[in-house]
Order: sequence, then structure tokens, then C-alpha cells
Amino acid sequence: MEPATTKPVATKRERYYRQSLGAVYGRIKQSRVLMVGAGGIGCELLKNLVLTGFAEVHIVDLDTIDLSNLNRQFLFRHEHIKKSKALVAKESAGKFNPHVKLEAHHANIKDPQFNIDWFASFQLVFNALDNIDARRHVNKMCLAANVPLIESGTTGFNGQVQVIIKGKSECYDCNTKETPKTFPVCTIRSTPSQPIHCIVWAKSYLFTEVFGTSEDEVPEFDHTEDSENAAEIENLRKEAHALKEIRQSMGSDDFPRKIFEKVFTDDIHRLRNMEDMWKMRQKPTALDFETVSKSNGGEVGDSVAKRDQDTWNLAENFTVFCDSLRRLSRRLQQAQGGEANGVSHVLSFDKDDDDTLDFVASSANIRSIIFGIEPRSKFDIKQMAGNIIPAIATTNAMTASLCVLQAFKIMRGDLNKAKMVFLERSGARVVNSESLRPPKPDCPVCGIMSSRLVVDPLRATLNDLVQGILKSDLGYGDEFSINNEVGTLYDPDLEDNLSKKFSELGVGADSFLTIIDDDEENPRVNLSLSISEKSLPEDSKPVVLSQSLDIPRKRTVDTSQAVEHTNGTTEPPAAPGKRKRAGSSSLDEPGIEGQKVAKRGKVQDTDQEDDLILVDGPSQGAIVIDD
Repeated sequence: MEPATTKPVATKRERYYRQSLGAVYGRIKQSRVLMVGAGGIGCELLKNLVLTGFAEVHIVDLDTIDLSNLNRQFLFRHEHIKKSKALVAKESAGKFNPHVKLEAHHANIKDPQFNIDWFASFQLVFNALDNIDARRHVNKMCLAANVPLIESGTTGFNGQVQVIIKGKSECYDCNTKETPKTFPVCTIRSTPSQPIHCIVWAKSYLFTEVFGTSEDEVPEFDHTEDSENAAEIENLRKEAHALKEIRQSMGSDDFPRKIFEKVFTDDIHRLRNMEDMWKMRQKPTALDFETVSKSNGGEVGDSVAKRDQDTWNLAENFTVFCDSLRRLSRRLQQAQGGEANGVSHVLSFDKDDDDTLDFVASSANIRSIIFGIEPRSKFDIKQMAGNIIPAIATTNAMTASLCVLQAFKIMRGDLNKAKMVFLERSGARVVNSESLRPPKPDCPVCGIMSSRLVVDPLRATLNDLVQGILKSDLGYGDEFSINNEVGTLYDPDLEDNLSKKFSELGVGADSFLTIIDDDEENPRVNLSLSISEKSLPEDSKPVVLSQSLDIPRKRTVDTSQAVEHTNGTTEPPAAPGKRKRAGSSSLDEPGIEGQKVAKRGKVQDTDQEDDLILVDGPSQGAIVIDD
């Protein structure tokens, strides 16, 4: 008698998903997906992926856990502070469903090991990132690997989910993104008019010069070398040198006085003497150390600093300034005392570090008072200095859920039902969506032809690409250029690199080359070549295209006619009277979970299909989903 075989018993959750999702659940159980980012959205998304039963999930995040993360990143606890987000997220989420394989990578997604072939090993990629540069990189890699990408971001009550499919939808770079805000040095140094100007000065200039590494290039300063700004940059360097000399007295009783008199007395007197500068604006008021110190009512700095919701007066800011200077000086000297071989130690600003935040808040407020600007509370300054846009845990949860709903459509192959989805706290509708739009023909990332170039690293030169591939095989004329991330490697006026091997030019495996056709009459679209290194037979070309190419020509876009795209798709003409989307498509101003929303109105007519509907009436917010 044969022994009875026992079948694995399906859990209640599995039975529910099988009934709800049908045949696609089988694909989900076999799928391998990647999630980039394990922050606010990432924690919610990973929980959803694990509970849904995706077979294998890889998590990539370079960040570590901070105290400020704990209010919304629910996979983390206090004991996890300073540990890897990716590793802790894997450990915590694994408890929800031990049958899912989780792989964590505490690394930068731009690291070489995460190459095109690695991306191509996934059925789907989820972006839960908080910066534009990494998002653009993942977007480019997914396009090169031909893997669907689900992009997401939130800010406050607003959220957005974007499905990106090569050749079928707009990519992340199809719409212009706002660049991070920078401030002219002359405004920060000499003529501040807003609290943020004083906060940037305190954080990126004064704190850095006193406790960090003296830097001429501060990211938040605009170093454009126009005549006025150039003079201010030079003055800034002189002031930095003076502060460097004052640093030698760190730890002495006179140290707070010397710093105060340098930046709040002497520098202000010098600015007041520039009469032309104050013809149309109020002069700043220089402060006297002795006078301000006597105005203090006896309250100590650390007790004032605890009142982070209050707006401190001059005397209170003064006592916090002196107290934080002493605390930071002791920390720096203790760190330097423990360093071997004379290695210099520095401190860095952290919004969650009370010592550094107290110094920046008090310094910024004192400077604000000097220039007649309204000071801010420590709480407000923390938000501004940390570039924080308040995050709402509920918004993260809803956005993560919408990511998975869009993933179901991709797994089914129902790409025509995939949507751009927006969470907006306005009007009667909470969730709006619109159909995916085709790639923009002028997009520098997806509105191009792409292919792989196999290179023999021991033999291949740039000339082999120019003569053997571009001119001979693809029919390029004389007017074109070859570029990589660093700059131009070849054009008709730059032929010095032709004899150099790819390795000499820094072009290796998984890097990209962009060929730009400069023919004036009928140029081709840009060609992007991802590099793959492989030893090729001696009797073959040292560079080989992985596929035959027919590169289309650039076309002039006529918005009144149907547009034929380079990838073969056709966009219908815009319907009369129909509202067009805003140019920016993402949440792109730096913040915690994403970025500032470029709001878009709903573009479908009311009779068009919309898979996310807010039901008005007694339900007050119930969402009906046609999945």
C-alpha cells in the first residue's frame, strides 16, 4: 500500500488571494521583484509584497535608521537606530510571511554590482526613493533592462504612483523636474531677507567652518561667477580663514566670545560700512557681546533649548548659542583626542542631534534679529534645516497599496489598464487617475534608440566604434558626437581619443555611451549604447552590436496632428477643450518620502474608465476598485 501524500495546506490569506486575483496569483507566487528604498513608503510596500505572496523580494537601501523615522516607518523600533534600513526591514517583514524569500542589500543602487543584467533578472521594480538622482538612475537601468518600473512618492497628504514601461509610457525623465533650491552667496552672506537665508548661513557656513571641514563649495550656495557673486565668494573665503584661526582657541573660556564678536559684531560693522548696499534696505544692527550677555535672565541654555515650540528672544538665543558652542567643542576635542596619527576629526550637522541643531537654531535666530527678520522656533528651524516636508503615515500606506494594485495589472499583462494615480486632499475626490501617456519623442532618456554594445576590452578602441560600427554599419555621416557621463569623447573636432582603448577612456562594463547625430537636415534620434565586456574571436570585430538597428530620424512634433513616436507608438492629437497635464510629473522637491507635488487635474472625461472612484455619500471615503 502506497503511503498517502500530504498536500501543503493553503493558508486563509492564500485562498483569499487566489479567489480575488485568479490566475495572476500563480505568477505572483513565482515572481522575483526589486524594491529600491526602505523608508516610509518602502516599509508599507514591503509589508504588502510579503503578505501578497511575491516569491522573492530584493531590498536595496543605503540609509541607516534615525530616531525621526520611527513615527512612520513601522518596521523599525528604537533598538534599531543606526542600523541598516534594508537589513532590519528584511528581518521585520520576514515575520509576516516566512515563505517569502527576502534578500537585503545595504548598498547604493548605483554601485557596479547592480548592473543591467541584474536588473533584467526581475519581473518588476518598485521605486520608493527620496531623491531625484537615484530615481533617474533606476529609471534608466529599468529602461535598459526592459523591466517595468513602478515609481512612487509622497509629500504630506499628496501622493503619486507612476507606471513606467519601455516604449509604452512616459518615463521618469519625460517631464522636467525641479532642481534643488540654491541661494546666491551674496544673499546668504550679506543681504539675507528670509529666515531660510539665515538658516542656510548657520548650517552650511558657520557650523561647517567652526566644527566641520572648511569648504568653498557649499551645495546650498549658488557659486555662479558673476561679478557680484564672485566678489562675495572671495570675501567668504577670507572670513572662513579668520574663523579657522579662531578655532585654535576652541575649549577656552573666550571661545564663544571670539566666535560671537567675529560673526555678529565685526562682520556686521564691515557690512554697515558699505553704504551703497543699504540705500534701499534697512541696515543690520551689530551686537555687543557684553550687552547681550547681561540681558540674560539667568536661564541656562539647555533649559531654553527644551522649549522647542517657543520663539526665543535675543537673550535666550544667546544663552543657547554659548551653551551649544561649549557642548560641541567638548565633543570635537574628545573625538580628536581619540584619533591616532593626528587624523583630523570633524562634526556634521544632523537635524536629530540636539547639540548641532541648538547651535544652528540659535545662530540663525541671532542673525535674523540682526537683519530685522522674524526668528523661528527650534521646531520650525529643524524642518527647514533638514529639508523636511512633513510625512503622513496614512499617505505612505495608501501609496504603497496603489503600487501593488498597479503591479497586479502588469503581472496580468493588462497594460492598457495601468494608470498614473494621484492622491490629493482637494475637492470630493481623494484618488484621481489618468491613463498612461506614450513616451515623449524629445525625452533624453526614453525618446531614443537603445542597444547593447559588446566590447572586447583587450582590443577595442574608440575608432573601432566610430569607423567599424557607426559609419560603416549604421551609416552615420561626419557630424556626430559620442558622449558618456563625464563628457564628450569624440566629435569632428575632437579626434584625440580615437586610438585609445575603451578602458583608457574609463568606459567599462555597464557604462553608457550616447551618440548624438548633428546632421543639420535629417538627424537620427539619439542612440544609447550600454557596454558589455566579452572576449571576442581574433578574426571578428572588437566591437559588436547585440542586435541589428534601424535608427529612426527625428521628427517635428505637430500637436494638432497625431504624433508618431520613435518607438513605433502613435499619440492621438489633443482633444479640443481637454485639459492637459502639467509639465512636471513627479514629487520632486527634496523631502522625506519624496518631493513636492506638481499637481495635475484629472484628464479623463467623466464617461471614461477610471479604476479608482471615491464614492460620495454616507460611506465618506470608501474607494471602489474594479480589480
